[in-house]
Amino acid sequence: MTTLDTNAHSMNTHEHAQVSSQSVLNAAQFVQAVPGALRKLDPRALWQTPVMLVVEIGAVATTVMSILDASVMGWLVTFWLWLTVLFGTLAESVAEGRGKAQAASLRALQEETTARRRASDGTVEVVSSAALRAGDVVLVTAGERIPGDGDVIEGVASVDESAVTGESAPVIRESGGDRSAVTGGTTVLSDEIAVRITSEPGHSFVDRMIALVEGSERQKTPNEIALNVLLASLTAIFLVVCGTLYYQADYSHAHQSWIVLTALMVCLIPTTIGALLSAIGIAGMDRLVRRNVLAMSGRAVEAAGDVDVLLLDKTGTITYGNRRATEVVPVPGVTQSDVETYAKLSSLADETPEGRSIVELISADVAAPAGTVLVEFSAMTRMSGLDAPGLQVRKGAGSAVTAWVAENGGTVPDATDDIVLGISSAGGTPLVVAVQEAGSAARVLGVIHLKDVVKEGIRERFDELRAMGIRTVMITGDNAVTAKAIAAEAGVDDFLAEATPEDKLALIREQQRGGRMVAMCGDGTNDAPALAQADVGVAMNTGTTAAKEAGNMVDLDSDPTKLIDIVEIGKQLLITRGALTTFSIANDIAKYFAILPAMFVASFPQLKVLNIMHLATPQSAIVSAVVFNALIIVALIPLALKGVRYRPSSADALLKRNLLIYGVGGLIAPFLGIKLLDLGIHLIPGL
Repeated sequence: MTTLDTNAHSMNTHEHAQVSSQSVLNAAQFVQAVPGALRKLDPRALWQTPVMLVVEIGAVATTVMSILDASVMGWLVTFWLWLTVLFGTLAESVAEGRGKAQAASLRALQEETTARRRASDGTVEVVSSAALRAGDVVLVTAGERIPGDGDVIEGVASVDESAVTGESAPVIRESGGDRSAVTGGTTVLSDEIAVRITSEPGHSFVDRMIALVEGSERQKTPNEIALNVLLASLTAIFLVVCGTLYYQADYSHAHQSWIVLTALMVCLIPTTIGALLSAIGIAGMDRLVRRNVLAMSGRAVEAAGDVDVLLLDKTGTITYGNRRATEVVPVPGVTQSDVETYAKLSSLADETPEGRSIVELISADVAAPAGTVLVEFSAMTRMSGLDAPGLQVRKGAGSAVTAWVAENGGTVPDATDDIVLGISSAGGTPLVVAVQEAGSAARVLGVIHLKDVVKEGIRERFDELRAMGIRTVMITGDNAVTAKAIAAEAGVDDFLAEATPEDKLALIREQQRGGRMVAMCGDGTNDAPALAQADVGVAMNTGTTAAKEAGNMVDLDSDPTKLIDIVEIGKQLLITRGALTTFSIANDIAKYFAILPAMFVASFPQLKVLNIMHLATPQSAIVSAVVFNALIIVALIPLALKGVRYRPSSADALLKRNLLIYGVGGLIAPFLGIKLLDLGIHLIPGL
C-alpha cells in the first residue's frame, strides 16, 4: 500500500470513528447546554427567532395573569410555556455546544511558540510566534511546530497535520507546485523547510476554524431567512386570530380568559420548526466539520444541496499530481531485467518527482559503477543519466535520446516509435532509455511509461455523483489526447483540455447563466478565480493559500470526491428543514380538535362531537396540548442535529416521502401524544 493509500485509509478510519463517537446525542450534552439556553432567554438574543419571542412574551403575560388569578390551570400553562421557550433555546445551545467542544481542541494549536525568523541578510533571530507578520520567512526543522500559516519556499519535509485534520499519517509539503501550503500549529517530522508566513496574528486558518465551528460568525442563509419570514407571517396571522377570538367569544357569551387564548396561540403558531430552525442550520455546518470540511458560510452548505454541475481540476484533484512511472517496456531483443537496470541507473541523478518514481518502481538493487559521473536532468538536454568507464546511459524525451543515439553511431528500431506512440495515445508520457557500451554503437533498450495516476476509487465516487444528478467535468491544461484518456479512466462526464484560468472562469459563468448551480474543486493558484466564481468552491487543504482563500469550503482531507458528502449534507439540511416544517404545520390539526372544543363546548354543546380524542375536561385538554407542544421540541432535537437521511432520488419521490413520513406522522403523533398526556393531567387536583 502506498503512502497516499495509507493516508486515505487512515483518514477514512479516523473520520468514521470521529463521526460515530460524536454524533450520538446524550444527556450530558443537554445538561451542558442548559446555561447557554438560559442566557438565550434574553429577548435581545431571542428577537432573531420571532416565533419563540412571541412565545416568551406569552409566557410573561400568563405569568402576570396567573399571579392575579392564581388558578392551577393558569400556572400549569405558564410553566409549560416557559419550558417551550427554554426547549427552543436548548436546541440551538446544544447545536452550538457540539461546535464549541471541537473548538476547544483546536485552541490547543494556538499555544505561543518561538520561531526562527530569517532576515533579508540571511541572519536568523528567535522571536515569539505572536510577533510574526505576513511576509516573514521562518525556518522550521524536525520536531518543531510551524508557527503560522504559510507557504514552503525552500526544502521538503514530512508534516504531522493530525491536530488539524485528524489524519495520523504524515503528509509531504515541499516548495513549488500545489503542495506548498502549511498550517500553523502543525509539526514538522523530518528535514528542514523555510516557510513564508501568509497570515497576520488572529487571522490564521485555525482562528477561522474556531470562529466557524463555534457558530459566532454563522450568518443566516437566504433559505433560512425566507423560512423565518414565513414563520413570522404565520405567527402574525394567529396573533390576529386569537386576539379577535376574545371579542367573538365574548359576543357569543362564551367568554375566554387571556390565558386560554395565549395557550391556543402558542399551540397554533409553528413553534416546532421555529424552535429548531437555527439548530438545523448550525448542525449542518457541524456535520461538515465532522467530515473534515470547513465551510466558510451556511450559504455554501445550502448551495451544495442544489449543485448539479461539478468542475474538477485534474492535477492533484483527480490524479495524484505528479506523473509516475508505471511500467518499463523493453524493445524486441532486450530483456526486462536489462532495461530496468539501465532505467534505474539513468534516474539516480534525476531528482524530479518523475525520476524518483522510476527509482521507486524498479525493485532491483542497482548501484552505480566505480568512477561514475552522474548526468543530471536539464531542460536543455532533456535527458539524465550517467557516464562510467566504458559505459554511458541516457534517459529522456524520445527526440532527445534518438538524437543522442544517432550521434553515437546507433539506430533506433521501428518498435521504439510504436511503443512511444502507444503510450502517448493512452495519455501517458514516454521516456526512452538508451545505452552505449565500450566499442559498441549506442542502442535503445526500451521506454518508460509515465502517467498521471488517477486516485483509487474515484471512478466509483463519480458514479455516485451521477446517480445524484450531478454532472462532472474535468478541467486540465493537458492536450486533448491526454485529457481524453484521463477522463475515460476517471469516469467523468466531460472534460475541458488546454484550459487557462480564463477558460475555467468562462465555463463556470456559462453554466451559471444556464441556471445551474456549479461546484468547483481545485488546489492551485490558477484555480483561485474559478473557486471564487463557483457557487460552491471547495479548495483542497494540500493546495495553495490563494486557493483556500478563494473557496468557500476547505477539504482538510484533500479528497475531491468529498463533494459527495458535501452535497449529501447540503441536501440533508434542506430536506430536514422541509420535513420539520411539514411536521410542525401538520401537528397543529390535532390541537384544533383539542383546544377549540374545550373553549366553546360549554356555550355550544354541539361542538362536543369535535372532541374525537375524548379528552377528560376542557382544562386538561388545553394543558395537554400545551405540554405536547413543548415536549415535541425536545423529542425532535436529535433529528434536527442528525438530519433527515438523504437518499438519491427525484424531487417528486422526495416530496412524496416527506409528506408520507412527516406529514402523516405530524398528523397522527399529536393525537396519540395529547390523549396520553390527558390521561394523567386530568387527575391533577384543582384542574
